[in-house]
Amino acid sequence: MTKKINIFANLKSDFASGLVVFLVALPLCLGIALASGAPLFSGIISGVIGGIVVGFLSKSHLSVSGPAAGLTAIVLTAITDLGAFNAFLLAVLLAGIMQLLLGFIKAGSISNYFPTNVIEGMLAGIGVIIFLKQIPHAFGYDKDYQGDLAFLQPDGENTFSELFQIFGHIQLGSVIITLISLTILIAWTKVEFLKKLKLVPAALIAVIVSVIMNEFFILSGSSLSIKSDHLVTLPVPNSFEEFKSIFILPDFASITNSKVWIVAITIAVVASIETLLCIEAADRMDAQKRYTDTNIELKAQGIGNILSALLGGLPMTSVVVRTTANNTAGAKSKMSTIIHGVLLLISVLAIPTILNKIPLATLAAVLLMIGYKLANPKTLKHFWEKGKYQFIPFMATLLAVVFTDLLKGVALGMIISVIFILKGNMRRAYKFRKEEYHDGDVIHIDLAQEVSFLNKAAIKSTLASIPENSKVEINATDTVYIAHDVLDLIKEFKKVNSKEENIKVKLVGFKKAYGLVETGEEEKHVFVEHKSNN
Repeated sequence: MTKKINIFANLKSDFASGLVVFLVALPLCLGIALASGAPLFSGIISGVIGGIVVGFLSKSHLSVSGPAAGLTAIVLTAITDLGAFNAFLLAVLLAGIMQLLLGFIKAGSISNYFPTNVIEGMLAGIGVIIFLKQIPHAFGYDKDYQGDLAFLQPDGENTFSELFQIFGHIQLGSVIITLISLTILIAWTKVEFLKKLKLVPAALIAVIVSVIMNEFFILSGSSLSIKSDHLVTLPVPNSFEEFKSIFILPDFASITNSKVWIVAITIAVVASIETLLCIEAADRMDAQKRYTDTNIELKAQGIGNILSALLGGLPMTSVVVRTTANNTAGAKSKMSTIIHGVLLLISVLAIPTILNKIPLATLAAVLLMIGYKLANPKTLKHFWEKGKYQFIPFMATLLAVVFTDLLKGVALGMIISVIFILKGNMRRAYKFRKEEYHDGDVIHIDLAQEVSFLNKAAIKSTLASIPENSKVEINATDTVYIAHDVLDLIKEFKKVNSKEENIKVKLVGFKKAYGLVETGEEEKHVFVEHKSNN
């Protein structure tokens, strides 16, 4: 019987963390919408649905969903190619349906194949990006939008060259507010008295202090005052009619447009992969080591994207920055994610004018802390101590994420990890070849629980090293999965070698349907572990 979880059990800590995520998410939602060439409110709509709807449906305790920086280039190109935002919304709706289907066919299980060092490398890489990207905002240089994680920026600079542009655009008021905000954020984790005030997030105190300081600068006519282009910019509807115009319906007449379907497939694939990566990362962060059903997550994301499209919102994924902020702020359950969505909704309806007084420098301070925690040097040391086969994929992923993007970085890390697996398998096969077998030996090859195409080379080398006139027993009793090309390899070995080299082959645990045995044994499957009885 499934145990019911009370999401209100940790309301104090979840409200505090939800408030922090809201403060981080607000400028990110706006920035991503701006960079995507979409209406600004489309980012807020996506954030609200990602928080409330996906947060409620998801089984993840820490993950936060919303508009993703990784989809920005796809969205911008798609809107341009399709020629209308409402045609793009239809593509988002179709992508949501596809994600829903992926959940039902249990495609979420592919997340089990993401190596830990690659996931940790991805997180560290994103941490480095967040930290570097926030330095200009901390100095009052806001040419690149909040939430941009790409190495090459829309303003013509890149992550590193942007840092050199700061020197000609330093705004002293922003620097002061950044330093004060950082002091508050650090003090909240170091001073015993302040550490006990869990209900009052340090980020909220930093925001309140920074708003009051800037209002004082403005009223006193000080040159330290921060102008509107360095503050949060949330559009303020002036009438009910203007508010209604925020919501845009998909253009269902575009259903026959092949470009719409191509965009839908692209969004469904990219958003699903980013979501699965983030869910794996969120589970790694979870101090309670709870695990998320990724198939349910794909269904939740699909429903979220369908609703977002119907209301005029951007496509969403589970996102690392907000998820990390959620974890860092002390979230205990998904109630935190839901609260952040509710606060986004309230902010649009009730207090946009107040929110527009928040300096981007304060939010930069919050994100600097998040970036540092993600890219903590202790993580690099940890993987260094684990050896090169763990450290190299970790570092390759980290650097590729920084210099390209999340998906390319993870892909490179996965490729290197696979190469190391193949190398390890071949090394084991080489050791088998070096063993001295003699005529008449009974050689036992015990196959492990799972065998994929990655193990084919090692098995092939092992079988090739068996001397003539031997007796071989290949045991698949404990195996639950074997790739068909490996089965074909064993079948060919049994058929050819038994005649040409007088090798007697005995198979244990193979199903008659594979043509390997003459009995009707139940199917079992294979991998290599090799023993010799002399």
